[in-house]
Amino acid sequence: MVDVNVTGGKLRREEIDFYIEKAKAKYPEKHLRSVDLEVDGDFVNAQYHFSDMPFQRIRRITGYLVGTLDRFNNAKRAEEKARVKHDVQ
Repeated sequence: MVDVNVTGGKLRREEIDFYIEKAKAKYPEKHLRSVDLEVDGDFVNAQYHFSDMPFQRIRRITGYLVGTLDRFNNAKRAEEKARVKHDVQ
């Protein structure tokens, strides 16, 4: 759900949806939180606000780049459990 704030006039729902979709297409890697739309005569000034995306840790384990071990089979889980972990000092 995207919060929309329209000032300086009125916009139809189709126009608001256009600006929301435009932001999502232009910034696909970001999560759109809200849009401020300022109506200025025939022009609309759009200001987009984005939320922080959660960071997922990725590690190289037994030759694979993974975030979690939930997709590993029993053999890969045992291999991960048996590996030597080194301390960094």
